[in-house]
Amino acid sequence: MARDIFGNLIKRDPWTGKKIPKKRIKKEVIAENRRKGQAAEDAYKMRAQLEGYEVERTGRGHDFRVRKRNLLTGRVTYSGVREIKSGNAKLSKLQQKTKKKKSNYKVVREEPMFW
Repeated sequence: MARDIFGNLIKRDPWTGKKIPKKRIKKEVIAENRRKGQAAEDAYKMRAQLEGYEVERTGRGHDFRVRKRNLLTGRVTYSGVREIKSGNAKLSKLQQKTKKKKSNYKVVREEPMFW
């Protein structure tokens, strides 16, 4: 998606001067947000693994299950669920429902390194 020097979306094609359709702009913004979210998840996963957590991708309602093990015995000392968000992203209804049910559910705001 093309942006000007201030970070605003360009609504006209710079070469032809034609207006870019709103549908195309929206599609590109959603794709950009998806890439930013994936980058934030990757950054969190790397950071958590460096801190000594086992990080496992989960299905619906949250992103990762994290576990911390005792190095000597191998027993799990901590287990939790993480939802990774970047920017001003909001929790979906399913994520809000999961957050109410689980006491070990934590929302992590992560800014990707290269964004």
